[in-house]
Amino acid sequence: MTLIADRLNRISPSLTIAMTGKARALKAAGKDIIGLSSGEPDFDTPQNVKDAAIAAIQRGETKYTDVAGTTELRKAVCEKFKRDSGLDYKPEEIIVSTGGKQVIFDALLATINPGDEAIIPAPCWVSYPDIVELAEGKPVIVQCGQNAGFKMSAEQLEAAITPKTKWLILNNPCNPTGAAYSAAEIKALTDVLLKHPNVWIFTDDIYEKLVYDGFKVATILEVEPRLRDRTVTMNGCSKAYAMTGWRIGFAGAPVALIKAMDKLQGQSTSGTSSISQAAAVEALAGPQESIEAMRVVYERRRDMVVDMLNACAGLRCHKPEGAFYVFPDMRGCIGKTTAGGKKIETCEDFTIALLEETGVATVHGAAFLSPGHFRISYATSDAALKEACGRIQKFCAGMA
Repeated sequence: MTLIADRLNRISPSLTIAMTGKARALKAAGKDIIGLSSGEPDFDTPQNVKDAAIAAIQRGETKYTDVAGTTELRKAVCEKFKRDSGLDYKPEEIIVSTGGKQVIFDALLATINPGDEAIIPAPCWVSYPDIVELAEGKPVIVQCGQNAGFKMSAEQLEAAITPKTKWLILNNPCNPTGAAYSAAEIKALTDVLLKHPNVWIFTDDIYEKLVYDGFKVATILEVEPRLRDRTVTMNGCSKAYAMTGWRIGFAGAPVALIKAMDKLQGQSTSGTSSISQAAAVEALAGPQESIEAMRVVYERRRDMVVDMLNACAGLRCHKPEGAFYVFPDMRGCIGKTTAGGKKIETCEDFTIALLEETGVATVHGAAFLSPGHFRISYATSDAALKEACGRIQKFCAGMA
């Protein structure tokens, strides 16, 4: 009898976390490392949010909360959904979890039976397929190339749906590509979904506030309210409010599913931190100016990074609509040898050599189910990004 459960063989450790850990270890050993592998804002949590947390501590709000979240926060989430997307949710249709990842975990573990399929457009965040696998479901990966703006078409969605399809998981804007769907692009997908009443939709909108060039991102129910009875609308405080460590995710969904997720969460983590929830109320209901200030900086960084990467021999970088990532195509470097003597045969070879020879930490595209690319997070300082991209240019120019 083995100790480790077979279910763990279905999943892999997070490769983004692994690369970030490797970069931190090298930096601790004295190496000159520029970390572009972590999907975490470099901004501090807004002061009003921190003040709200401190005030909650002083008031003694340090006890357990309802598993699904405090009434105050669930009401604030309802108001946020109404304000930003015109969605009408009631507090009983809201769940608050320990980060957005737990929302995904709760929803999929509560609904997927062995063999159920979940359609996932790729490139995709590393955790979606593994959570589906852990739930004994089958990830159905739909490849969406750079030439299509890394977006899934209605035709691709229609072709992927089978009698076993339980979920479509859509990340909009997307990690790792930054691709974002407009209302018209969402409408094409919802027209397909209306024809398949047994398919549920999970829309991960965690990056919705971070869009550029006047782009207007749209969420599923904003475009097609008739899908309300089978849609989970997920969001959180991590990205827009620079609150990754506070661990606050939330979702709106039909009451029956919220109750199932609440039941599962009640036997895992129970309610999230009471202090974090008090901070989240202020984040959602308080002044919103900090979001725009961060968004403007991210847009400037995106433009600089895209321009510098497109000047690299062998790279081709799409300009994304949102998030804080770029996902350049590095296939022009395949078959070449670096100045340090490393033969580049895969995107992982590229990112490892880049880290070892230049000290720039990125994540290879295969981690996001899209070989031939690599992900850069531009959620770091302008100076660090300029230096990193300069190193990448020299790295690529040195290949033969």
